[in-house]
Amino acid sequence: MSRGLIAMAENWISTNNVLLGLSGAGSVDLRVDESLSRQEWYLMVANHRSWVDILVLQAAFNRQIPFLKFFIKDQLKWVPFLGLAWWALDMPFMKRHSRAYLEQHPEARGRDLDATRRACGKFRRIPTTVINFVEGTRFTPDKHAATGAHYRHLLPPRAGGVAFVLAAMGDILHSTLDVTIAYGLRTPTLWDLCCGRLRRVLIDVRHRAIEPWMTSGDYEGDPGFRGRFQETLALWWGEKDDRLDALLAESASPG
Repeated sequence: MSRGLIAMAENWISTNNVLLGLSGAGSVDLRVDESLSRQEWYLMVANHRSWVDILVLQAAFNRQIPFLKFFIKDQLKWVPFLGLAWWALDMPFMKRHSRAYLEQHPEARGRDLDATRRACGKFRRIPTTVINFVEGTRFTPDKHAATGAHYRHLLPPRAGGVAFVLAAMGDILHSTLDVTIAYGLRTPTLWDLCCGRLRRVLIDVRHRAIEPWMTSGDYEGDPGFRGRFQETLALWWGEKDDRLDALLAESASPG
């Protein structure tokens, strides 16, 4: 049943792609450093610019890698129609507790990770791609200024989410897809996409190995492991920022 439901979702994405093409939307230029496979298990990390990102990524990767799975806030399962679709497609619903809540309720510590392991149990039978927008929110100039980040085109990465996924699924994930999305001079909205005002999107994909140490540590309880993980992700993000310099210049050019 899961395979059949995923096939229906992929057909739905293909229909979306046809409609977007008819609307006059521009092309998606996908650049990959190594071949992709539908038989692998991937963790995808990406920068986040717009609500358009999800549709663009679905369009670019449909039937090239396993169907994209998102970690969704538990309360969103009650969204009409979409909540049911997410549940049927085995999207993991998460109840994330804040640090303040855990300090008051220490018995809840570790439940998030246990819930993730249970939710992802079905992924062992069917190849899956789990996506994480590491910045935690969409990039805007105001948010960028508020964080004081030294990155030019990115918000600071939040390493906890990636560590959380690797701790829960590290033994079945084959590699990380480091995805960089560039829209050019103006970040499009969903309305721009519907009106055919999305001209050109560049998507750069770099494979990164998942090293054994990244799946075997305790991010919350081990400061040394947490620091090493944060430094590694910051290094990735610095390289992504440099990559965006070239991609944004190219995507904004008339050619």
